[in-house]
Amino acid sequence: MKKLNSAAFVKSFLILFFSVILNNIYSQSEKEKMNNEFSQFLKQYVEKADRLSKEANLAYFNATISGKKEDYDKSADLEIQKSKIYTSKEDFAKLKKWKESNQITDPIQKRVLDVLYDAYLENQINENELAEMINMRTDIENKFSTYRAEVNGKKFTDNEIEDILKNSTDSKELKDAWMASKKIGKVVADDVIKLAKMRNQSARELGFKNFHDMSLRLSEQDPNEIEKLFDELDNLTRSSFAKLKSEMDDVLAKKYNISKDELMPWHYQNRFFQEAPKIYNVDLDTYYKDKNVVDLTKAYYKGIGLPIDEMVEKSDLYEKEGKYQHAYCTNIDREGDVRVVCNIKPNYNWMNTALHEFGHAVYDHYLDHTIDWELREPAHTFTTEAIAMMFGRFASSPAWMKDMLNISDEEKARIAEEGFKSLRLEQLVFSRWVQVVYRFEKSMYDNPDQDLNKLWWDLVEKYQMIKRPADRNEPDWASKIHIASYPCYYHNYMLGELLASQLYYHITEKVLNSTDYKNQSFANKPEVGKFLTEKIFRPGRIYFWNDMIEKATGEKLTAKYYAKQFVD
Repeated sequence: MKKLNSAAFVKSFLILFFSVILNNIYSQSEKEKMNNEFSQFLKQYVEKADRLSKEANLAYFNATISGKKEDYDKSADLEIQKSKIYTSKEDFAKLKKWKESNQITDPIQKRVLDVLYDAYLENQINENELAEMINMRTDIENKFSTYRAEVNGKKFTDNEIEDILKNSTDSKELKDAWMASKKIGKVVADDVIKLAKMRNQSARELGFKNFHDMSLRLSEQDPNEIEKLFDELDNLTRSSFAKLKSEMDDVLAKKYNISKDELMPWHYQNRFFQEAPKIYNVDLDTYYKDKNVVDLTKAYYKGIGLPIDEMVEKSDLYEKEGKYQHAYCTNIDREGDVRVVCNIKPNYNWMNTALHEFGHAVYDHYLDHTIDWELREPAHTFTTEAIAMMFGRFASSPAWMKDMLNISDEEKARIAEEGFKSLRLEQLVFSRWVQVVYRFEKSMYDNPDQDLNKLWWDLVEKYQMIKRPADRNEPDWASKIHIASYPCYYHNYMLGELLASQLYYHITEKVLNSTDYKNQSFANKPEVGKFLTEKIFRPGRIYFWNDMIEKATGEKLTAKYYAKQFVD
């Protein structure tokens, strides 16, 4: 091998040295350029997105409390305008370039880029198709909002139908009310199927298997992991539920003076068997029938250091003609204007719902409003569900009723066991119901042309263990508004239940320094609000959801606390 002389060696070294330096300078310059471009892009994006989000959120709020078609039309128009931000092919190309370059290395900016990339990717479809889907969804929602079940010539609200199903002992009256409530399914079914096919087509154009697959992946969930989790939950709850279901059927058969074999879907005290029938010797409604549900909700949240008075003032909480009949929470501006829509009555269900919806509200309201606009959201949709569910559960807690309703120690002791049984039954009933919705949607988006009516009842029989009415061939699946308007979301309710139990145990042990897991209400414990604000609310979406959970509780999401609370 030929040796380099000293001068040649030095020359080669200097060439290499300066080449590295120049490349480094160029690389730094390119990195700085990309970061500056991205920062400028964000500034322009937020100006548009912030304004249109506020207008769209407010328009939807106004539409749901008025029920007027013109308000729904305005809401749809603004949703379309907002969606057009994310349909920009030019902007998506920039985001893709920045993401693939790996030059955006600041942790917060990188997180913002990842969130925006997924938001844009979901909308890289034909703008006319997107507008049509939004209009269809809005029209379906309007039909749900204005639909009133009709029985013997008289129209009933959803609340009134639920009252009949809960309180009547006349099987014919129950059947008529249940059947009438299902007729909305036939009104919207064709549109829902058409919408599902359009969603699938759009998802495939973006490289996904179908809309269900896309929805999970773009919300940072692995479909295979979710499937495994639901299989685990099925195995975890099946035998316990079957035992409780048999006990439930004994009580219900006696109540309706029929045999267990004659029990039908309308005998389970609500339209979908998603809530537990009242089979224990504690009537939770009696504790709330003379109470002001809103005042109780305000007092509770104030006691844990999360006052909601400002939010209550801006909310719409009672029934009126044409109004949306369900409940939801909306963050209008990501700066603290958070509102709730309810149809409150003085009963257990609406006490639970009020605590639940304002659980969503405190999460949104107490976010850190100084962090990047794109991250001023919960870590995941199911993490806000977890907070809502944890608080909603307290409506059936004797400990909570003692602290908030001033029931006596004797009364608390009298209803403690039955109260827990009610909550346990409620959880297991709900768990099995979520299995139905999750698996129905997954299968529907796999094949929207299959016999969906049969699929629905096959799943109901398998997971809820109630039989379909004889010769029933109606689109009862379409009578559940979530399937049309909030697609591929329902499984998050179950993930929320798992996290609710995990948070409950962590707060009890680590925040309140207690091992009394059965008698917590968190009432008048401001340290609870402090923990939630610091560890859950303020970080917003800065962290991947499982990282946030681990930072807050010391563990990633696990089902073991749910099992410990309701199955073991």
